Order: sequence, then C-alpha cells, then structure tokens
Amino acid sequence: MKKMFSAPCRIIATIGLLMAGCATLSACNTVSGMGEDAAAVGHDVSHGATATQGAVTNNTGLATH
Repeated sequence: MKKMFSAPCRIIATIGLLMAGCATLSACNTVSGMGEDAAAVGHDVSHGATATQGAVTNNTGLATH
C-alpha cells in the first residue's frame, strides 16, 4: 500500500496543528480577558455617573432624578 504523505509532510502538518491548537487556547484567554476589561469599564462608568450625580445634587441642591 502506498503512503499518502511523506514523513516531512506529516511533521509539518503535525506542527501546524499544534500551533493552531495553541493559538486557539490563547485566544480563549484573550476573549475572556476582554470580557473582564469591558466589565471593568462598565463599572467605572457607573461609579463615575454616580459620583457626578452626587456632586450635582450637593452643589446645586437639585435632585437629579
């Protein structure tokens, strides 16, 4: 029976698959980290809005609701 791929082709294919697997795993961490960063920005914006609302109320005596 004739082999479909030579040894160098199999080695290159194996290395390519391993590299693709590593890239996929690192992408999962990157996407997860991006989600955490986006959540942190959301929390910061919320805290900033609350602080601004409090400052407006304290300085003007007007309700912001």
